[in-house]
Amino acid sequence: MLKAIWAVIWTLRIALPKVAVGWMFALLTIDFNRVAMVELGIAAIVVTALLSIHYFMAPFQVVVGRIADTLPIFGYRRTPYLLMGSVVVSLLFLMLPSVAMGMGEGSTLAFFSAIVLFTLFGISMAIIADTYHSLIAEVTTPETRGMVISVVWVVLIMSTILATVVMNIVRPEFTPEAMQDLYNLTPLIVIGSTLLGVIGMEKRLNREELEDARLKARSLAPPGNPLASAFRLLKTNPPTRAFFAFIFIAIFAIFLQENILEVFGARVFDMPIDESTTLERYWAGGVLIGMVLTGVIATGLKISRKKLVIVGVIGAAIGFVMLGISSMLEILPILKPSLFGMGLFIGMFNVGALALMMEMTVANATGLYMGLWGTAQALGKGISSLLSGTLLTLTIDTGLLTANMAFFGIFLLEAAGLLLAGYILYNISIREFADRASRAKQDVEGAEAPISTGTTVNA
Repeated sequence: MLKAIWAVIWTLRIALPKVAVGWMFALLTIDFNRVAMVELGIAAIVVTALLSIHYFMAPFQVVVGRIADTLPIFGYRRTPYLLMGSVVVSLLFLMLPSVAMGMGEGSTLAFFSAIVLFTLFGISMAIIADTYHSLIAEVTTPETRGMVISVVWVVLIMSTILATVVMNIVRPEFTPEAMQDLYNLTPLIVIGSTLLGVIGMEKRLNREELEDARLKARSLAPPGNPLASAFRLLKTNPPTRAFFAFIFIAIFAIFLQENILEVFGARVFDMPIDESTTLERYWAGGVLIGMVLTGVIATGLKISRKKLVIVGVIGAAIGFVMLGISSMLEILPILKPSLFGMGLFIGMFNVGALALMMEMTVANATGLYMGLWGTAQALGKGISSLLSGTLLTLTIDTGLLTANMAFFGIFLLEAAGLLLAGYILYNISIREFADRASRAKQDVEGAEAPISTGTTVNA
């Protein structure tokens, strides 16, 4: 009984850093984008281009992953980097409201400042993403990983939903002062949740363990700098290359709507700001329930992660088709059910895909591989963010298409992308990847049995 209680507490703690991530991305993709585009009148292409900058900093995940694998700090390979990234990124949010106001007034300095802020945000998030996912991969077992990932994503979605509630309480109507008060909460939420979540999770390695881990990390990855190593992996390993493509296309398709969903509500259904911000809750709620159900099913029935992901992308594609129909025909009653259904299957996709990412790594080079998968995710999000605003500007703002037709096309594009991603995954051999990894490990001269890099919990 005590062991089960401890496992629950441990799992909830490891998920706490996602509270920070959920809060920050809720501010950017629900509040900042709507305020900038609608209330301040900044062109959609400019706003989504700024929001996409941080995604193109994703290659830093590979760099950070390789550095963390080979250069621990005080005996820890993940925790110090995660904490440093969290502190820096949270402080950036204090400056965003004033920068947004300056952009609305047409200040060149404000636009330049926004580019700098989002670049620093991207580098910090690359540090956080790689070290956090590597930590989870190292302190869980294959048997418990599915449930832990489900809880982690549930916490992320719940924090996003709760963030929208806090937004409407702290800032019920837009004013510069209310926006600043809202963003001032960020350091407290981000630093506090990260500290509570990761302190004590990672085992501190002694001198011999550190040297052993460092040598194996360098031996198991291709030679050269981290980016060159990652490129060689993609070039020489077909399963790795295909899996990278699968992640990129799937994430692109899922998140093409993220920065423009509230604009969709405003342009197609004339929703005010307090109503359009609730749209996020419906698909986020679907994701939440989908992940919980998937975590239970995956743990209890031992269903293939690959099958879960393929079912997830097909179901989500159907949800996007329904959204397209609601846009074209302006059928409001099917909008929220479609968002919920789309989210339900995206939740299934999230659990299966992240579990696959953690399985498709090599011991003692976890950071490098997770950095590679994280880069694929970030590039997918970045290009989708940039393209979403570009599509709105080129179609709606120019008068080429009505809002109904433009969003119909965007939603159908997302459905097609998900089906393509599912086809790519269907043809990937997980066994081939594992065989290649096994051969690489056997080639490491003098390699011993992989050391334990953390506390494994049988949740």
